[in-house]
Amino acid sequence: MSTTTLPTTGAQVRLGPGAGVPTVETEGQLRSILASLSGVDAVGAEARAARLATRSIKRATKWAALDLAISMVDLTTLEGADTLGRVSSLCAKARRPDPRDPSIPSVAAVCLYPDLVAHARERLEGSTVKVAAVATAFPSGRASLAVKLADVRDALDAGADEIDMVIDRGAFLSGRLGQVFDEVVAVKSICGDAHLKVILETGELVTLDNVRRASWLAMLGGADFIKTSTGKVGVSATPTVALVMLEAARDFAESTGRLVGVKVAGGIRRSKDALRYLVIVNETAGSAWLTPDLFRFGASSLLNDLLAQRLMQRRGVYVRPDEFSGD
Repeated sequence: MSTTTLPTTGAQVRLGPGAGVPTVETEGQLRSILASLSGVDAVGAEARAARLATRSIKRATKWAALDLAISMVDLTTLEGADTLGRVSSLCAKARRPDPRDPSIPSVAAVCLYPDLVAHARERLEGSTVKVAAVATAFPSGRASLAVKLADVRDALDAGADEIDMVIDRGAFLSGRLGQVFDEVVAVKSICGDAHLKVILETGELVTLDNVRRASWLAMLGGADFIKTSTGKVGVSATPTVALVMLEAARDFAESTGRLVGVKVAGGIRRSKDALRYLVIVNETAGSAWLTPDLFRFGASSLLNDLLAQRLMQRRGVYVRPDEFSGD
């Protein structure tokens, strides 16, 4: 296994408030840390997520919440048919979501395949919008480490600000935790200033206990964000999974002092769902996570609905679907 360059702890790892991020030098140490985590009360987690989903946001607060959600969007296109023209349109929309209203914030990032990074970098020059690239044999994560690292280097060389890597779920579910951890550490080691988002593909992890363990494994490996999904499987982000991951990020911060972000991706299309996630963030991890630096939505169609809801707040009537571009 790889060795993290973090404060040393003993082989019998016990995490507590302010303990510092433990060094993981052996798979045994990694397993010890993950085994020390409490199990997830699945029924309780689902009930809490459902209860939080019923919280309403006052009209005076909704406008600010919509703008916050817009600023948290990773505007995404991950199709084999993506073209340079499509990416140009996406970048224009990311910079100025509604050209008629300069008060609307830019989105957080555009997310695309590595071969399109250089073009996006040119189109976003001078803006605050980041370029995120999926890598490490996205979406399956099934390739040699050498191939995965080459994929990451290509994206970084093209100018990516953020790397969205996928873990090998087959390795994780087979119990090869050291392999998965080593890959996260190896990718993080070459990222330099680029932020690393680690995609867990929670729809394939079977249990919420696995979601919690995978979240901690990724954070111990150096992830700057943990991300729910690729958006390429049947079950992507859910409020319950987001709650469990936010709890993991909160507990990790309390134990180590390091804040790790959470990104929910796949199937989030409506403003009301985005606002529900913001409530879950605030009630679970706390207001510190209510920033694009620590919470993101990976989405393509969500932005249009956020813009429509924002305009509806101003006009007092619902707007036509064709008010905004399809990009």
